[in-house]
Parts: sequence; structure tokens; C-alpha cells
Amino acid sequence: MTAQTAEEFAGRRITVAGLGVSGVSAARALARRGAEVTVVDGGDGERQREAAAGLEREGIAVRLGDGDTLPEGTSLVVTSPGWKPDSPLFTAAAGAGVDVVGDVEIAWRLRPADAAPWLAVTGTNGKTTTVRMLASILTAAGLRTTAVGNIGTPIVDVVLGEERYDVLAVELSSYQLHWAPSVRPHSAAVLNVAPDHLDWHGSMEAYAADKGRIYEGNRVACVYNAADPVTEELVRRADVVEGCRAIGFTLGTPAPSQLGVVDGILVDRAFVGNRHSHAQELAEVSDVNPPAPHNIANALAAAALARAFGVEPGAVRDGLRAFRPDPHRIEHVADVDGVAYVDDSKATNTHAAEASLGAYDPVVWIAGGLAKGASFDDLVAKAAKRLRGAVLIGADRALIREALARHAPDVPVVDLDRTDTGAMAAAVREAARLARPGDTVLMAPACASMDMFTNYHARGEAFAAAVRDLASGRSAAQER
Repeated sequence: MTAQTAEEFAGRRITVAGLGVSGVSAARALARRGAEVTVVDGGDGERQREAAAGLEREGIAVRLGDGDTLPEGTSLVVTSPGWKPDSPLFTAAAGAGVDVVGDVEIAWRLRPADAAPWLAVTGTNGKTTTVRMLASILTAAGLRTTAVGNIGTPIVDVVLGEERYDVLAVELSSYQLHWAPSVRPHSAAVLNVAPDHLDWHGSMEAYAADKGRIYEGNRVACVYNAADPVTEELVRRADVVEGCRAIGFTLGTPAPSQLGVVDGILVDRAFVGNRHSHAQELAEVSDVNPPAPHNIANALAAAALARAFGVEPGAVRDGLRAFRPDPHRIEHVADVDGVAYVDDSKATNTHAAEASLGAYDPVVWIAGGLAKGASFDDLVAKAAKRLRGAVLIGADRALIREALARHAPDVPVVDLDRTDTGAMAAAVREAARLARPGDTVLMAPACASMDMFTNYHARGEAFAAAVRDLASGRSAAQER
């Protein structure tokens, strides 16, 4: 669907669910195309009232304090990603025969006829890093691009903005894909699929299926993780354009139609003249920042999408060298007394924490928070030999403590029963007590943060501040 379908919205009564950034963006875009828009939100706080006032000045109706009732005459509902499929509003829409779509779907339908193609990325973990790596590579190739979608900037604003792009690097969450039935990327990657957000999707099967939607209609490449059979199976099930190829990535030696690693070199055996006998060097492992195994996998996925778009090998190397990771993603904070302190607050589930723990040895592990229904037995069993000790914080720390008792009974554990503002500083001090020179103190909580912090950013900042205080305290003691 292209610009011609923008006319389908004129004169229609459309309900937008949610006054978040993406909801406000979609409401404005639809109203400017002649739709009669009503925004509904269950909240009625200061933030909602301020957003509502701005929309009402533009002639957009807003209903606060009631996000459950379908406004009369609604012919389409546009949802923000966080709203669950079984929300009363959507149940009412289904009963009235009204379709529900997301802001990504609206962006796809409203994009201009000459719109930039999408290179799309999803996965349980690594999406943002991979998309930013991809944008860096595309920029190094001289292409006009930007990272959009779940990464922060509403994609509606980008596709309808004045700036023209050659290609977009698009991060899509499972929530967004669930509500985006007609999106058809140029090429796409599923990085990994592990249990997460099952309370939203209802089952692992439904969660994986929503991830797999990203492959639908791909024209050039469906990029999958050779170490994750679920991602390969999603490619097999996808309905793609004839000639679209399945391209794997692996941390080992790549087979034909794969990208992988040989003797510390990232190589391409997919987009070369004779992939059965030749490989193209793309970059060195040391060009990846940081060169942790799961981050190398992210780099290979980004490189695969860039190569699918025709990017030359040199730009892959230059883009990876230029890339700087976002904060709180396996971020080295400081070395204190020969111990490295690493902030991976973004590791909000067991799959992410497993990848993070696998990058360091030995580790003093700071973990805990909101478990979101997760089990920690597999994670602890795999990491047990790497653990020097563990410091547990947060509401569901007992679940991790019990898993440690079952699978790593000899590992010293500090259980911090406190949630005040000094809890993270106490955790860092306890970790420092357990650590020895050469160890890594790693905060990879494997849990969400909202029991103690506003978000994972705030948790990461608290950890970094505590480490800096520890370092400055040691420096002051040395000076005395």
C-alpha cells in the first residue's frame, strides 16, 4: 500500500488508543488527512491532560479516564504498542466488526509512493543495538538513513516528514508486528526468540508467530540466527516474494548463504559471486564495540541486512568501527582495584542475561527485580561455573536465590532486603567485597526494573553512580 491509500482515511471516524508518543503522532497524521479522530486513554493525570490539550487545539477529540468504551461510529481503531490484545476496547471493536491496527501499520499505509524501503529487525534481545549498527553501516556507505520504530522516533513522523531517505533501519517489537498486517520490508532479521512478554501474547507460539510477521513479503533477504532454530523455522513459514533468500548468521564458520566468523574475521558467504568456494572479509571482531559474543551476532545480522541492500564490504567495516552502543548495554563503567564493573541494565530477561554472563569469566553477578513470570533455573545452571558470587536485589530476588541454591550451591550469595535509594550502592559495595582482581562485577538483572526504579535507564544510572563513588572513595583513601 502506498500514498494512494491515504484517501481511505478521509471522513472516517477513527479511534486512537493511548496518549503516548506513538498515539499522539498517529492521531495528528490521521487528522491531517481528513479523519475524524478521537483519542481515548484510561489515565487522567497531568501528563495525559497536557497531551490532550495539545491535540484538542488541533481539533482532535480526546476522552480521558475511559479507555475501554468504543466511541460511537468508529470504523477503525489505531493502537499504541503496549495495549494488550484482550483489552476491553479491542473486544468491543471485534464485536462491532471494526479492525484494530498499530501506528506502524498506519505509517506503512501513509508512506509516499517514493518512500524509502525498510530494513527491519526484531528479536527478543539485541534489536536496538542491531538497528543502530545497521544505520551506522548504511551511513558509512553514503546512504541517507535513520534508525526508527521501536527505537524512539515514531515511524509515522519519519515517513511523513520533509526529509527524504534512501533506506530506513526499522526496529519492530512483537507488539508492533502484531498490529501491522500489511507491512512488507525490503529485507528483515529475527535475531532470536526466547520467552518474554508471554503475559501480553498469551503463549510462546503466539509470541514467535508475531515475531515471524516481519518476514512476510520480504523481497531480497530473510536473515535468521543459525543458532536459534525458531528463527529459521519462521523463515520457512513466511510468504515472501519469489527469489527472496534465507540468509543465516553464525558465530562459527559460515556455510554458503551465511555470514560468520573465521579466525577473528567477520566474513560473508552469502552476497558473493561464488558462495560455495569464496568468502568476503567484512571486518575484524575487534571492530565490534564491545566484542562480546552476542554483540558480534548483532553485528553479523546488521551486516547481512546491509549487504542485502547492496552495501560494499568496506562500509560494513567503517560503520561498525564508528558505532557506539547506547548506555546500559554491556557498558564498561570503570575498573576499581583490578575489577571491571559492567552495566547491562538492559538485560531485563533471562535470555539477555545469559548472553551477558557468557561474555565474562569470572563474574560477581548483580541480579533481580520483577521476574515477569520467568524461571531462572536454566540461566543459573549455564552460568554457575562462571560465578564468583551473586548479589540479589528487588522484589523477585528469592526466585534467583532458590535457583542458585539448586544449581550453584557453593556460590556466595548476598540477599539485599531493601528497596531504598541506597540499595544499589549497597549492592555495589557487597559485589566489590566478593570480587577479586581480574573479576567482572556485572549488573545483568534478568528482570524488569519497575519495582525499584522508573526504568532500566534509571537502574543503570544508579549502578554507574555507585561504581563512580566506589572508585572515588578508593582514590581518596590512596591519597590519604
